[in-house]
Amino acid sequence: MVLPGDVASTKMTSKELEHRVFRPRPAIRPSTSDLKTLAALLDESDRVTLFGGAGCADAQEEVLALAEYLKAPVVYSFRGKEFLEHDNPYATGMTGLLGTESGHYSLEKADLVFLLGTDFPYTAWYPKKPKIVQLDIRAEHLGRRSRLELGLMGDVKATLAELLPLLKQKKNDKHLKACLEKSHETQKSLERKSETNTKQEPLAPELVTSILSEVATDDAIFTVDTGMTAVWAARYLRMKRGRHLIGSFNHGSMANAMPQAIGAQLAFPKRQVISMSGDGGFAMLMGDLLTIAQYDLPVKLVVYNNSTLGMVKLEMRVAGLEDFGVDVPQVNFAKVAEAVGIRGFRVESADDLRNSFSSALRHSGPALVDVVTNPNSLALPPKIDAKEVAGYGLYVAKQTLHGRLFESIDELKESLP
Repeated sequence: MVLPGDVASTKMTSKELEHRVFRPRPAIRPSTSDLKTLAALLDESDRVTLFGGAGCADAQEEVLALAEYLKAPVVYSFRGKEFLEHDNPYATGMTGLLGTESGHYSLEKADLVFLLGTDFPYTAWYPKKPKIVQLDIRAEHLGRRSRLELGLMGDVKATLAELLPLLKQKKNDKHLKACLEKSHETQKSLERKSETNTKQEPLAPELVTSILSEVATDDAIFTVDTGMTAVWAARYLRMKRGRHLIGSFNHGSMANAMPQAIGAQLAFPKRQVISMSGDGGFAMLMGDLLTIAQYDLPVKLVVYNNSTLGMVKLEMRVAGLEDFGVDVPQVNFAKVAEAVGIRGFRVESADDLRNSFSSALRHSGPALVDVVTNPNSLALPPKIDAKEVAGYGLYVAKQTLHGRLFESIDELKESLP
């Protein structure tokens, strides 16, 4: 961890400091015999999909070279989005609860999935039929989530550099083309979802995130809270070379975005740092507003204010429960920010959204944008199983018995693409 005192006392360049904070990677390679075994598995597989995580932090060039050699689509975890989404002609999206249909499709249609620097935590999203090969710097994580055909300990960058000369270049690109086509369809669907909600009030979080992504600088550092905010960031926040994405990346660990933004701003005082939180997560550590004000840190805080714990609400409904204890009174966080000396913006209309974001980001000091968002924007995962369908059906049945059928219908309409 880099603390403010460490930064102040060092004479490192900003590039060296960034490398220290974001990309400390040991160079460990598997044995030559293991690499030959891996090469043979990849050569004999017709449909390979690469699945990258945080271990690909400094290895985008090598991952892209491997994708070209194998004619393989590249799927990534939320941790891997920062490194593998931008400038990647083989990228087909994320998988998992936060992911997209194209990311899930790319894994399911493969006959071999190569995990690169990731120990993806959700076993329900691992493909059932393909062989799985895993490369990870942490030996104890090999095979922890799924049965492996081969597990190798090594650094992604160093290992792929040694692996590439051992491979035969594939000519059949049918799998890659099919996955890229699915990715294009999925992206169009996401764009339609955002564009059709421009007049919705309360505001659609998809639209909010798309515009935030557009107006932020190309080297912005985003910190993202857990919950529904992570879904919108995963699907609508576009990574570019130079941008960073920081999160908890652990299930249920809320309130991380604001303190992470404080740390990032102290480490990089000249960079644009944007914290993205739901109102629930933001309220948990709202006292940190005083820290931001005290040190006059130019952090930009974006609060998705829907007066509910959206992810918890969704999980309860999928389980067949009527949501209980997840709604909170409406709070004007812009006025709270102003009360402690931070510039506040309250956005309730799409007409004010872009200008408010632009004004906040141009402001020289700290600023908070309180965006009133639709509490019924419940993102559907890329794969829905029978239990989830049955659970949501049970929830709708309970709503109907209590005279709230039309509320459920409206919620479904807003959630469907």
